[in-house]
Amino acid sequence: MTEEEKPKTKETADDKEKKRKMLGIEPVETQHELMLKSRTLKYKATAGVIPLKDEFDETEAEIFFVAYTLDDAGNNSQRPLMFVFNGGPGSASIWLHMGTLGPKRVKMQDEGWMPAPPYTLESNEHTWLDFADLVFVDPVGTGYSRAAKEELDKKYWNVKGDIESVGKFIRLYLTRYQRWSSPLFLAGESYGTTRAAGLSGHLVEEGIAFNGILLISTAVQLRPIFFEIGDDLPFQLFVPTYSATARYHNKLDEDLQKRELHNLLDEVEAWSENEYTVALMKGDKLSEDERHQVAEQLARYTGLSLDYVLGTNLRINIHRFCKELLRSENRSVGRLDSRFKGVEAIAVTEVPEFDPSMLAIKPPYTSMFNDYARTELKIETDLTYEPLNTKVGENWEWEKGKLPNTAESLRSAVAKNPFMKVFVGQGYYDLATPHFATEYMITHMNIDPELRKNVTMAHYEAGHMFYLDVSSLTQLQKDVASFIESSLDD
Repeated sequence: MTEEEKPKTKETADDKEKKRKMLGIEPVETQHELMLKSRTLKYKATAGVIPLKDEFDETEAEIFFVAYTLDDAGNNSQRPLMFVFNGGPGSASIWLHMGTLGPKRVKMQDEGWMPAPPYTLESNEHTWLDFADLVFVDPVGTGYSRAAKEELDKKYWNVKGDIESVGKFIRLYLTRYQRWSSPLFLAGESYGTTRAAGLSGHLVEEGIAFNGILLISTAVQLRPIFFEIGDDLPFQLFVPTYSATARYHNKLDEDLQKRELHNLLDEVEAWSENEYTVALMKGDKLSEDERHQVAEQLARYTGLSLDYVLGTNLRINIHRFCKELLRSENRSVGRLDSRFKGVEAIAVTEVPEFDPSMLAIKPPYTSMFNDYARTELKIETDLTYEPLNTKVGENWEWEKGKLPNTAESLRSAVAKNPFMKVFVGQGYYDLATPHFATEYMITHMNIDPELRKNVTMAHYEAGHMFYLDVSSLTQLQKDVASFIESSLDD
């Protein structure tokens, strides 16, 4: 019987998975010129993968990256180099890449609302390429990054494996592109701040020290932002953002509605960390009179009805708040950005049908990156780019079932490298990582008093991805430019 005559066995799903399709290309370099209002930037883009190999030189995974280096920077090795990633877990770096730092930006409405399709890119007047070379990193399972086999996913889809694999990528990049002598920075958003804080401690032990860490919408601890029965901390820390949101949507009493946002938040934060915290600490020991007093104030600050607040036992869950605030209008507010409104089909459900702030950005960013990857970066592949891979999040393994806390790793890195500065940026309308929760995380890191000056915090009147708002985007670039300069002064 010839080979042609032998019966063909049908390839199973497992067989296909064992031969998982990967990008498998050498990085592609392209030259670009960015015409801005006051200047022209000539730069090189490098897009491709760096393989992660085992001790037998077998590829276990590929990490996709896009790097931008300025052409006329003189000695490039002395120019600041910034590694950038988003969070999830399961998110590619597309959001920071195409929304804030990169040379091109997805065109949205000025406040960040979704535009009408078809979508377009625009030159990014606020690109960080002005003051640093940029490397956007997609962790394994996101973007075009893949593990070679399904059984290897679990090696990377956990806190330790994620930090170690991105750390290995950074070491390989510094070697391949001869950047060991460059001033180094990390920038992460959301769970990317968990990763950045962890990397700062992990890599300093590997001989890689950073000049600065940039935390955008911070989650260096997850306990303060995860609602669990019996844990009152998140309920206390979310109230100021509930109040900012209610004010934005004109749901507060007239006297509060007229207050400046900062002034209102100072009052709500003081109440939340004092009277409200004490009341929740008492639990069932709280008297009925005390309960009503706290409920009245909580209703006043959140724009919700007294009956609703009493029905929650003084504990308002974020998802229920997003639905309840505008229930009478058949609208919900966004979790990532509570300025956004979602159209609700059924008013009687307890939680929103979807997050309008997430759905507003996913189509424009996904479409434009796929177009940009082929037309400008010259990546030729039929592989699906995963901007937000839910499979990663669903299969993520939390260490010993606990929520991670990489704040200690960051504290340790600052102690070991006292020249390292930390920038923390937060949006007032962020219900994913609220600003008051971030302040709690930072002030509970136990940083040595002499080193607390290394930490700078800035606030913006937008949401989790506050750079979607053009005024916040403008201010963020100025703040970061100053931070980079101050980080290099030492």
